[in-house]
Order: sequence, then structure tokens, then C-alpha cells
Amino acid sequence: MYLSAFALSFLLLCVGYHAFAQDREGYDYSREFTWGISKNTNSGLIAGGAIKFSRSLGNDKFQTFGLEIVNVKHPKEFRYHSFSGNTFIWGKQNYLLSIRPQYGREWLIFKKAPQQGVQISAILAGGPTLGLLAPYFIKWDEQGGAGVVEEPFDPIKHRDLAEVAGSGSFLRGLGRSNLRIGANIKAALAFEFGTFKNDVTGFEAGFQLEAFPKEVVIVPAAENKSLFPSAFIMLFYGRRK
Repeated sequence: MYLSAFALSFLLLCVGYHAFAQDREGYDYSREFTWGISKNTNSGLIAGGAIKFSRSLGNDKFQTFGLEIVNVKHPKEFRYHSFSGNTFIWGKQNYLLSIRPQYGREWLIFKKAPQQGVQISAILAGGPTLGLLAPYFIKWDEQGGAGVVEEPFDPIKHRDLAEVAGSGSFLRGLGRSNLRIGANIKAALAFEFGTFKNDVTGFEAGFQLEAFPKEVVIVPAAENKSLFPSAFIMLFYGRRK
């Protein structure tokens, strides 16, 4: 799947360069600020959000500063319905919340006209990852329906999923997080369709790799890893001048 995503990105890049060779007309801007939401192959419906500031270096090249916050999921996470009607993920011990400051370069490979067309950019960025490993809390029925407590999932103590009344508070687990330091890098293409000169609307698609020095345990009963490759897409909005 990752090779397919890379091949698609390469093909789109070639198309962009071909279009760029045919049409250099467009408009110039020096700064851009965007924000958006993302989806990737290591996430649920919405992975997280991102902001990015870009500054022109001349010759259709930009310097970028970005920040992404993403919830990384394990492929073995499955939701169950408890006896109380609430849902929970059986076997999940930790959330992995990745905070990714990024520095990079963006190259315009096809400019759009001020109020029409498509703009295509190539992006390469990376930086450190601050991984917050937060305990996953569940509501556990300790007395056969007489009393429910909220506590971190323990694979030794919590062996019967029939005794789980639901998932606990995410914020409660976040307050007991452990920090994991890693690194990330991404390569992507951005397609911008803004109708007006100073508006930015479009999507970014590409490939990302995140790495930690040692294995990050999310679901202890399954295989865990230290490398997290993913294909992603992000919808973004913003302004430029």
C-alpha cells in the first residue's frame, strides 16, 4: 500500500512538472498561513490537526514551519459494546498522541491564476516527535454489577471483557502521560483550489514516517513497533499575502 501511495505521488509530481513547463503565469505572494485536519493509515476517521506557516525564499521556493498533533492507533484496535451500552477498545493499554514540530521546504511546480485553476506544490518536511503515551482508562465492574471503577487497563487484572462497562476519560489518562522522543519526516504534494487571490483551500497527500528509539506499546497482546509509516491526506484552509 505504501509503495502504491509513493507511486501515485511520483506520478502526480510528473504531471505537475509537465503542466508547469506549459504555463508559468500566476501571481506572487510572500507569506501563507494554513490549518487543516488529516486522515492517515494509522488513524481513525480523523487523525488530528495541523497548522503551517510558509515564507517565500524566492524562485518559487518557500520555507515552512509547521505543527501537527495526531492520535496514532494500533491496527488491532477493535471497539466492543459493553453491558451498559457504552463502547470500549478491548486490550488497549495506551494512547499514542504524536506532537510533531516540522521544518521544511515547499516548491511551487505549477502556479494558478489569481482567481482560477489549480496550484500544485511539492513538500518535504521533518522534525522531532514528542510522543505522549497516555494510559487507556476503562470502567471496570469489580463486583458483578454492584460497583464500577475507572482505572487504567491492566492486561493481568482485566481478563474478562464482559466486566467492562465502557471506556474512561481520555483527559484523565493524558494527565498521567509518559514522554517518548522520536523523529518524523514527510514527503507530499499539495493541491490548492482557492477561488480568490488571498484564500487558500485544498488538500495535501503523501507519505510520512515516524520513528522512536524503542518499541511503543499500545496493545500489549499484539505486535508493537517503533516505526510508524503511513500514507495520509489533509484538507487545509488559510490565507496568504
